[in-house]
Amino acid sequence: MDADAGDPFEEFVRGRSARLFRLAMLLAGQNRAEAGELLEIALERAYRRRATASRDRSPEPYVRQVLVSTSIDRWRSLRRRAGQPPAAGEPGPEVRDATGEIADRDLLLRSLAALPPRQRAVLVLRYWEDLPEAEIASVLRCTVGTVRSQASRGLARLREAAASRVAERPETAAPDQPGTAVTAQAERPETGDRDD
Repeated sequence: MDADAGDPFEEFVRGRSARLFRLAMLLAGQNRAEAGELLEIALERAYRRRATASRDRSPEPYVRQVLVSTSIDRWRSLRRRAGQPPAAGEPGPEVRDATGEIADRDLLLRSLAALPPRQRAVLVLRYWEDLPEAEIASVLRCTVGTVRSQASRGLARLREAAASRVAERPETAAPDQPGTAVTAQAERPETGDRDD
């Protein structure tokens, strides 16, 4: 293939592969090797399909759909072989930061990795990729109602993980100590939007 010809697919890969890899990392539970394999499979399938795809359309929606379906299929296959869900990717040591931002991000990524693959896919597509529910339903080949219920369940599990993390922090252990505001905030009922 002539590099000077400016192949649109090569331009797409150069321009979008970093973002697609981050998406694959989230879908693979932060397992770099699995994310790399997912992205390789998705790009290979998109490359083979490029001749039949419209030249005016980006291959990104197709690549995104392959990433999601392949990650879910792998999880199901591993679960059938082992008789139990696979453990989340080997997360690195927990990183602590004086401001707590890095620790909170670490908690979020670990909690996201622990979700079942469909819940993880819904949350990643909804909040990372900012896709509308109808498009997520199309990618996952399910109803909008299923997307909403999976999002609701996934968010509930993430909230539980965050609440248990807040309860474990030393500054929230005793109610008469500084940091009680964090505990009180965690115990306050949710008032945000819910997709029940």
